[in-house]
Amino acid sequence: MAQFFQIHPDNPQARLISQAADIVAAGGVIVFPTDSAYAIGCRLGEKLAVERIRALRQLDKNHNFTLMCRDLSELASYAKVDNQMFRLLKNHTPGPYTFIMPATSEVPRRLVQAKRKTIGLRVPDNAIVQGLIATLGEPLMSCSLIMPGDEQPLTDPYDIRDTLEHQVELVIDGGFCGLEATTVVDLTGDEPVLVRQGCGAIDEILG
Repeated sequence: MAQFFQIHPDNPQARLISQAADIVAAGGVIVFPTDSAYAIGCRLGEKLAVERIRALRQLDKNHNFTLMCRDLSELASYAKVDNQMFRLLKNHTPGPYTFIMPATSEVPRRLVQAKRKTIGLRVPDNAIVQGLIATLGEPLMSCSLIMPGDEQPLTDPYDIRDTLEHQVELVIDGGFCGLEATTVVDLTGDEPVLVRQGCGAIDEILG
C-alpha cells in the first residue's frame, strides 16, 4: 500500500521531504509533482525500481528516462556541456524542459540511449522535487506519469493513489501541476532540435 504525503507546493515540510528521500534511497518508486505534470521516479542506478517503472508504463528498452537535477552544476556531472549548450541551459533552467545531451560515464550504461550514448536531463522549477533532490543528494530517475493507453499524464493525486496504490511506495500530493509533459529538445547536433512540444515555450531556443 502506497504512502500518501500532502506536501505544501511552496513551502515543503522538511520532515516529509526527508521521509520521501528515505523511501527513494531505500529503492522505492514514488510519484511526485514537477513544474510540468506529475512524474514517476526512483533513485539513479536502482535497477529493480527502473524495471518496475518500465513495466508499469509498458516502456520498451529504448525509452529515454530523464535525470532530474538540482541545478546546472549537477547536470554537468552527467552530460557533456559545451559553451553554447551552457548558455542555452542557463537561460532555460530551471523550467519545464528536458534536454537530450551526450552522457558522461557517471550515468549507468543501461540508462543511456544505446546507439547515441545520450541521456535526457532537466532542472525542474518545483520546490517539492527540488527539496527531494537536495535531501537525496543525487538526481532522480524519472519519466512522465502517462499510463498505457493514455495520451496525457495523470493529474489528480487522489486518482493517482487509487490507480497505483499497490505499485508504488509513495504518492506525493503537491496540488495540481498541469496536463502537459515537458518540452523535449535535442542538443546533440549543431543546432537545437525540437523532439516534443510540451509546456515549455520553444521560440527562443530554436531562434
